[in-house]
Amino acid sequence: MKNIAVLVSGGGTNLQALIDAQARREINGGEIGMVVSSNPEAYALERAKQANIPGYVLPRKNWPSNQAYTKALVRLLQEMGADIVVLAGFMTILTEEIVQAYPNKILNVHPALIPSFSGKGAYGLHVHEQALEYGVKVTGATVHLVTAEPDGGPIVLQKAIDILPWDTPESLQRRVMEECEWKLLPKAVDLLCRDNLKVEGRTVKIIGGHVIV
Repeated sequence: MKNIAVLVSGGGTNLQALIDAQARREINGGEIGMVVSSNPEAYALERAKQANIPGYVLPRKNWPSNQAYTKALVRLLQEMGADIVVLAGFMTILTEEIVQAYPNKILNVHPALIPSFSGKGAYGLHVHEQALEYGVKVTGATVHLVTAEPDGGPIVLQKAIDILPWDTPESLQRRVMEECEWKLLPKAVDLLCRDNLKVEGRTVKIIGGHVIV
């Protein structure tokens, strides 16, 4: 049984999706063993507490650089025996030390169809503002493996939805979460826990066939 560490910074809606999926026994071969927050005020910590999952606070402001912070985070993850790391609304940029410690074992969910609206500055509501400003007709979410390049790792799963004429950044954000992120992330975690992902360059192959979400 793999020990899953979930990294959070805010409300923890994606963490809740994982907790709910785990309760429905949709995540096999792994269990959420710890939640780590970069923000001591994150409501995600309360979600973890309610689910009887140990929560840890590692405030970003306590370290002088992203690299120093990443090294401290890696030490904590290794001390607690984490096998898989999930970035679920984690707002701190991590450096290559975590990728070296957990190669092809870190998942991130991004609220757009990568490579569109991704990379530097593309986070939170900004992503949906960019999509609406550009005038695209579809958007969605992506779960990818984490590399040293922000939002640049191999893609595991994607799901698209139509942009509606009356969408605002806020309404689009909510629909992408509900219809895409909350479905994709638990499925990707399940696949990784069951060793059903094979990485070949930039391509991630799902062992056993295609997954519909």
